[in-house]
Amino acid sequence: MFECGFIYVAPGLDPKKQRAEIPSQDINMTVIGCANYDQAEEAARELVEKGCTAVELCAGFGMEGVARIKKACGPSIAVGAVRFDYHPAFEFQSGDALFK
Repeated sequence: MFECGFIYVAPGLDPKKQRAEIPSQDINMTVIGCANYDQAEEAARELVEKGCTAVELCAGFGMEGVARIKKACGPSIAVGAVRFDYHPAFEFQSGDALFK
């Protein structure tokens, strides 16, 4: 079974409330919403402890945010990111400016 996770970041999210498990025959995905990079790092560590070997990040993560999650996950975990860098939902700002 392939375990993976998706973390999205936006103001006002609560990782205890904004979460979902999406199981299937071959892939289990855990989705977690976070209000900032600190919460996202904690969520990433949780996903790794759960057995996820891949973590995808939403476009709200800037380059610094992606680096922080990669460091939190460790070198053996694949970390990918959707890219906007200047996100349309955040008034075309980078997550790096919003979620430090």
